[in-house]
Amino acid sequence: MATMKEVLSESLKLYKEAELKLARAAATIEKRGYAVWPRVREFAEFCREIGAKRIGIAFCMGLMDVARWVVEYLEDMGFEVHSVVCKCGGEDKSHLLGEDVKMRAGGFEPMCNPIAQALILNSLDTDVNGVIGLCVGHDSLFYMHSKAPVVTLIVKDRVTGHNPAAAIYASNYFAARLYKR
Repeated sequence: MATMKEVLSESLKLYKEAELKLARAAATIEKRGYAVWPRVREFAEFCREIGAKRIGIAFCMGLMDVARWVVEYLEDMGFEVHSVVCKCGGEDKSHLLGEDVKMRAGGFEPMCNPIAQALILNSLDTDVNGVIGLCVGHDSLFYMHSKAPVVTLIVKDRVTGHNPAAAIYASNYFAARLYKR
């Protein structure tokens, strides 16, 4: 088993040209916008810093209005933006996942398809992708299949208005929802 010192040493060797470019851009944006810019502005500035021209947005249908605003904002900032909704393809959940995982069994319910979202954005040759509200696990599938670097813009949390930290900050209030009893 490797020591922590060996693991840390190995991590530094993995900062090749592309990784260094992203790390330097992230540090630059942190320095320039720390506690001043909201995350969406940091994302736009990060994209500019790495020389991105074409941005992909993978979003949840439930956050369509938010995604539309983000797309328009990024276009106003001079980027070419392509967005793909989670339910793209319109495949019924039961086809791959079974009837038992539907919210309401028996009827048509399209499955979220984060792999298709990633493949569509890959086919559009995006320079960087942003995620808006993909479900837990669906976000992981998107990250795994995206060729471009991915930045999470909004994390889905239907209970806290998409602010998962709120459940931790107010853990006494949310205790019944945090722990199975």
